[in-house]
Amino acid sequence: ELDSLKRFKDDAKEVRAGLECGLSLKNYNDIKEGDQLEVFEVTEVARTL
Repeated sequence: ELDSLKRFKDDAKEVRAGLECGLSLKNYNDIKEGDQLEVFEVTEVARTL
């Protein structure tokens, strides 16, 4: 789970593709240079007939 996201020294809610940012993850502090993060959003959609 994402704990914080920053663009320069300012907090950010989102960062556009191709721009640099800093992030921290809850309960995880072993991020290393070169690691790749895969991020996605889960959206629940009600079933219809």
